[in-house]
Amino acid sequence: MAQDETILEARGLTKEFKGFVAVKNVDLRIKRHTIHALIGPNGAGKTTCFNLLTHFLVPTAGEIRFNGRDITGSSPARIARMGLARSFQISAVFPHLTVLENVRVALQRKLGNSFHFWRSEKVLRRLDGRAHELVTAVGLTNFARLPAVELPYGRKRALEIATTLALEPEMMLLDEPMAGLGQEDIKRIAQLIRSVAKDRTVLMVEHNMSVVADLSDTITVLARGEVLAEGPYATVSTNPAVVEAYVGTGHG
Repeated sequence: MAQDETILEARGLTKEFKGFVAVKNVDLRIKRHTIHALIGPNGAGKTTCFNLLTHFLVPTAGEIRFNGRDITGSSPARIARMGLARSFQISAVFPHLTVLENVRVALQRKLGNSFHFWRSEKVLRRLDGRAHELVTAVGLTNFARLPAVELPYGRKRALEIATTLALEPEMMLLDEPMAGLGQEDIKRIAQLIRSVAKDRTVLMVEHNMSVVADLSDTITVLARGEVLAEGPYATVSTNPAVVEAYVGTGHG
């Protein structure tokens, strides 16, 4: 695979916690402009792997490259500025700000001046225009003036995606975007992820297999901290080792 096709790559990624190896020698290569899912049974190391890629955890061994640059050991904030942005499983929005204000704060963060409240009216008006665009893009136009705390749960997830999009990432990492959502919200967020992925790369950790099957170009399956299988859903879902890991029929 040509280097320019790979946007994010991990080599030999390992994380130990006091003698327990949570992630062991994981190699991961994510192609530009694809939706890549990281799946696996409970305790497989998905979240640890995700936290390593976004540097909320420091790897014990291995390296991570983004757009060909070694980013191992960089701060999460620096990585976000480079174009790799993460959306959290637990909604990371300001509950008492409105939907529009939340998006505007995220836009200010992109400018690197989130605490300069004296910004000129002109700059803030320009941010408002972009904030409205993003609110519309995630289907929240009717909720724009509502405090985030009053949003239905599924709409909070959409707001979280909007605030991540405000950072204009080249690549988005989504941590269980469907967690806790009802069927209607799942459909809506899946459509949103598909539209978001048109001009960027998406890596998601997700438990909902029908969503994974529907959205993903490539799936990496982790089990006991190691890569068990990788490929399109049709291949991965019929892999005997994957079936065994999920069903738990194996011994050891």
